[in-house]
Amino acid sequence: MMFKKIKSKYLKYVLIGIGTLLIAATLFVFSVYLGVWGKLPSKSELAGFEYQQASEVYTADSVLIGKYYLYDRQPIAYSEFPQHLLDALVSIEDERYYEHSGIDYPSLLRVGFKTILMQDQSSGGGSTLTQQLAKNLYPRRERKKTNITVNKVKEMIIASRLESIFSKDEILTHYLNTVSFGDNTFGIESASLKFFNKKTSQLRIEEAAVLVGMLKATYGYNPRVYPEKSLARRNLVLQSMVKNDFLSEAEKDSLTAIPLKLDYRKFDYTDGIAPYFREEVRKKLIKWAKSENEKGNEYNIYTSGLKIYTTLNYKMQVMAEGAMKKHMSKLQKSFEDSYGKRAPWIQNKKLVEKVVRGTPHYQKLLKNELSTSEVWDSLSQKRNMVLTDWSGDKTVNASTIDSVQHYMKFLNTGSMGINPKTGAVHTWIGGIDFKRYKFDHVAQAQRQVGSTFKPIVYTAALETGIPPCAYFSASEVAYENLKGWSPSNSGNKDEAYLNYSMEESLSKSVNTVAVKVLEATGIENVLNQAKKMGVFSKLPNQPSVALGTGEIYLNELAGAYASYVNNGKAVLPYLIETITNQNDSILVQFEPKRAKKRAFSKQTQQIMLEMMKSTINTGTAKRIRSTYKLNNDIAGKTGTTQNNKDAWFVALTPKLVHITWVGLDNHEIGFKSTSLGQGANAALPIFASWYQQLNKHKEFNAITKARFEKPNPFVLDQLNCEPVKRDGFFKRLFTNPKKKKSKKFRNG
Repeated sequence: MMFKKIKSKYLKYVLIGIGTLLIAATLFVFSVYLGVWGKLPSKSELAGFEYQQASEVYTADSVLIGKYYLYDRQPIAYSEFPQHLLDALVSIEDERYYEHSGIDYPSLLRVGFKTILMQDQSSGGGSTLTQQLAKNLYPRRERKKTNITVNKVKEMIIASRLESIFSKDEILTHYLNTVSFGDNTFGIESASLKFFNKKTSQLRIEEAAVLVGMLKATYGYNPRVYPEKSLARRNLVLQSMVKNDFLSEAEKDSLTAIPLKLDYRKFDYTDGIAPYFREEVRKKLIKWAKSENEKGNEYNIYTSGLKIYTTLNYKMQVMAEGAMKKHMSKLQKSFEDSYGKRAPWIQNKKLVEKVVRGTPHYQKLLKNELSTSEVWDSLSQKRNMVLTDWSGDKTVNASTIDSVQHYMKFLNTGSMGINPKTGAVHTWIGGIDFKRYKFDHVAQAQRQVGSTFKPIVYTAALETGIPPCAYFSASEVAYENLKGWSPSNSGNKDEAYLNYSMEESLSKSVNTVAVKVLEATGIENVLNQAKKMGVFSKLPNQPSVALGTGEIYLNELAGAYASYVNNGKAVLPYLIETITNQNDSILVQFEPKRAKKRAFSKQTQQIMLEMMKSTINTGTAKRIRSTYKLNNDIAGKTGTTQNNKDAWFVALTPKLVHITWVGLDNHEIGFKSTSLGQGANAALPIFASWYQQLNKHKEFNAITKARFEKPNPFVLDQLNCEPVKRDGFFKRLFTNPKKKKSKKFRNG
């Protein structure tokens, strides 16, 4: 009797305790529901949530080459998920997904029993896919142990609301579009592109299993970092698919035998194809978005999921970058060897000091109120650092000054290829390495263009009535009214006795003749001609402009040269064709900007093309034919500036204009010799090697096999003259070739 009373008494206390706990738990859940522990999203808020989506950049041939994002996410529709991906996800993450309404109570009891009573920490969290979606949409802000229960209850309530709003398929869609795969990658599409370089719809079963397997621990099962762990996890996912009748044992065994194979592609700001081009596109997008926002249209290039379709040709760009790297690595070695131990970045201490003083490190130390000697001592301290050259990264013991000297010596480049009819950019290379050199030599650099300006001078001459068979003496002249300025030529010592036709002097790039053609034409006429051809940079109103002392942007020069194969009309190179939203609805379509009027006559156009064909066939660019064996229709012009600071090559074909520049960013360092630094040697090979590759691909036949139109007989007749005339015997007899003539420069 006594035992029964004691038992009844203890039972009473147990029941009271259980009841108290139930009431407390109910009140706690109710308090979470009411928002005491933080506001919960309403059903209307859940129904209207939007993803922050990465904007995507595509080439003209529909290749994804880059993204702009805060979170790398590319949402896709349910129809784009392969069934085996969904089967794998449900099998390993939520077996009863289609049976519960957001909360899997049997799973919760199992986890609670194992975790609390059996202290099994590997029992899992018991969260359903819907609860995980709730966590994806509303990440936990507090990760302290005291907040775990609150967070779990919040996620259960949000999960129940999600289930009442969305169908099971819609929840899976939202989950797969929001779940993190680590490395700032969100959603299955971005993960699929990153790890396998393919769209989600193209994933094979074993690849889908790898990505699904990552969800348990995005770093621990990252296939790039831990391939063995990832492989084991993949096989576990495949086994769970067998358990849930999505795969047979035989299928599983076959898939398990497949090795883990990634095609990893990181969409990074500094990596990948065409980084300078992508950066220029980004700048233009920001301007466009700003103007649209002023109109009341809210667009953010990092979150609005825009799709940007550009003019770039992927294959052409890949080949262009390959040709550039091959040539520049060889040229760099020749450049360094030419200077040897007497290189300015080694021997010219004043120049090194000047460059060091311009570095952020130097300026930062000065702001810390250190003396100049203390700053210099600090920058002279050696430590382990990574220095990069064409052979790769190397860890060396060096100082900041050593680093400055190392990078001072590197040649850089800029090149672009455009459609001369529209200005559409096919290729764009802004420099040798975007990681190290952010400065874009296509859109940001104004450099002296050297002899590539001469065709504009000769065009103006023809337009003012000077015939192409007019002869000009190649003798050097000291111009009295220009402080004795005396342009000279490199090469033939006998040139004092030679008189060149316009065609021959342009193809051989004779400086003395170019100045005399400018003199006969008039500087103002030449400057006006340049403006008509789309040159907007301010040019010097000086005779030296004939030799290309004006500083012009590379893309500006490309647009001007396009007029020679575009009915005399200049174009403005452009990069973006269309911008759409995530549903592919066009937001804006950009039209080519071309000059409305011809810059010169049809006759002048044909004459200039014939002259520039001679540059390729017999002139300064003849190695196009002799060395590179290019038999395509090509016209062009080489260019080299004073002291070999800039090397240029312009190639004109019926359907392509290509410009290349090579030089150093430091204007105080040039090539050691003209033979190394002339445009034909330093710049031309980049185009020539690239064009050789284009010739090998039939898909580019429309460009490479295009032919210039035949000039009319009158034009050919005008050019039918001896290229060079030699002074007569008596004139040579009374002329001292070593003595410069003195005269006044007569402008026009």
